[in-house]
Amino acid sequence: MIPSSGSYGLWSLVFVNSAIFIVFAFSFFKPKTARDWRSFGAFSAFVLALFTEMYGFPLTIYLLSGWLQTFNPDINWYSHVSGHLPEMFLGWQANPHAGLFHIASFIFIGCGFWLLAVAWRHLWKAQRKDRLAVTGPYARMRHPQYAGFVLIMFGFLVQWPTILTLVMFPVLVWMYVRLARREEADSQARFGEDWESYSGRVPAFFPFRSAPDRDEENARRRSTENFKRK
Repeated sequence: MIPSSGSYGLWSLVFVNSAIFIVFAFSFFKPKTARDWRSFGAFSAFVLALFTEMYGFPLTIYLLSGWLQTFNPDINWYSHVSGHLPEMFLGWQANPHAGLFHIASFIFIGCGFWLLAVAWRHLWKAQRKDRLAVTGPYARMRHPQYAGFVLIMFGFLVQWPTILTLVMFPVLVWMYVRLARREEADSQARFGEDWESYSGRVPAFFPFRSAPDRDEENARRRSTENFKRK
């Protein structure tokens, strides 16, 4: 049984905090298609799982309680402060809410929401004119909105890692990569040469990474096809 410390079982905080971040993301992302709703739903599930452990039921602490008590028996692992596991493992005595991990978390989360908001404006303008979005963040990466979701989730992991969210994170990243590839196939069919030119010079997710040379890729593909025919 979990000790009654007043730090957990606060389901109203689970609901309020989850609603704030989900609605906030919704206002920036504005899902329309079924693909948009899948990506947004996955993000919402991550946020709900996070705040459930942060204020509702500390599953990670509960499962690791034996080892944690052995690691440091003087800590009350069921207090809210002790839920900041990176600080606890490093033995930092300062207030974790003002610590390095919390500050880094806010930076990642803030950048993620900023990317969602700015990317949406440029995407919306392009869609109104039935054009390919190539301005703003889209001039540096092909999928800034998915990158924004990943930044937000990574920021939450830095602040409050749990077993469930650590498992969910790579799965969701993989899902976003698959959704991005499907979007690229649709864009290629819709915009043709404009898409080929754009994707040849702009990387998918990492703005500081050079995009693959499309001509080299096509040449390599033709070479492989000719080899198979022989």
